[in-house]
Order: sequence, then C-alpha cells, then structure tokens
Amino acid sequence: MSRPPQDSLHTAAFVTPAGADWLASASASPRGVQALWARSPTAAVTLPCGTAFDVISMDALFGRQVVSRLWSDGPGTGPVAAQAGRVMLFAVPGAAQRLPALLGWEEWGAAAPPLLCYGRGDAVTVPPLFPPDPGPPPPGAAEHAAPESAARESTARESAPAPSPRWLVAPDVRAPWLPGPEVLLWACVRAARATGDSLGGTAVTSAPAMFPG
Repeated sequence: MSRPPQDSLHTAAFVTPAGADWLASASASPRGVQALWARSPTAAVTLPCGTAFDVISMDALFGRQVVSRLWSDGPGTGPVAAQAGRVMLFAVPGAAQRLPALLGWEEWGAAAPPLLCYGRGDAVTVPPLFPPDPGPPPPGAAEHAAPESAARESTARESAPAPSPRWLVAPDVRAPWLPGPEVLLWACVRAARATGDSLGGTAVTSAPAMFPG
C-alpha cells in the first residue's frame, strides 16, 4: 500500500487508469467493470465493500470538516467522493465495523452527526471516472433568463437536480493509502469538538446494504 497522501500529494481530481484498476478490484468481475467503463467512462458503478475498501458516509458539512482535519493536522485521506448530499471517505476494510464501536467510547462521539458505515456485505455506488459533460446551454437560454423574477429563480433553484456524484480526491494508484478506524476516530472527534453541541447528532449507525445511487 502506498504512503500516506500527505507525503505523496495524493490529490487527484480524476480517476487514473491505475485508480480504476483498484476500484474494479473490489468487484467479483473486475474485467466486467473495466469493460463498462471502457464503453462509458461517465457511468456510475455499484461496487461491494469489505475487500478493497470500506466506505464511511457523512453529512456533507461534517464530512468536509473531517476531511479538512485529516489534511491540515493529520495524514491526509484516501479517495473521497461527494454524493447525494454526503461525503464518502474510503477506508481500510474493517473500518466500518470498528469505527462505530470506537466512537461509542468517546465523550464527543455522540456530538457527531450519524455516520453510515459500509463494510462486508454492503455495496456503494461510486462516481464516474470522469464527471459527465453538462454540454452547452440551450439556444436562447441567456435571453430568457434575464427577465425572470426573483420568485421564479428561487423556484428554479428548488427544482434543480442534485449535483452529480463526483470525486473530491480520486483514486490514482493501484494501492491507495486508506485511513484506518483510529485515524477516522481522531478526525471525527476533533471535528465534533470544533463544532460543539450545535451539530446535535445521535449515535453512529450501521448502513443499509446499498448506498443510494
């Protein structure tokens, strides 16, 4: 496994071929996953957890605070994705089982928002290798946008689709460094302390078997 990313500047924005190999290795049919990506590199793929990686899913705000802690004061992160209003940290296999127990012993553990922990027997939908191309705006879009009222703009924002799943730190090597449960515990506790009781939160829970795509 590679060195901690703080040493290797592990901050890729797009998945490299080596990173795609690592992601595909989680599947029972890596060649099938690679063939799918070869046909459609913007396709999201559902992969099982527990072999190549576990995934810890956090509320977006809290997740970004945890990631910030890991990069500013800790060893950095492995791959990190954003999806459906949550941040997904890829961790060593077994972390999904151990992290909730470790947080349960911490004074500040209950201050963290609920975490979804995906390990053996679970699966997650990972973002595409490359973000989909939004394409050019439709003809005349700028002309029609100018006279819109503030109320209609607000309605448009509310009805706009959620941001596409994307990589915040994309896998770029065949064996990326992944944080263990102790490292994630450290970052979660410090993020919870920094935000105090305003986050509220309840005990960390295990996840349903499938992360929504």
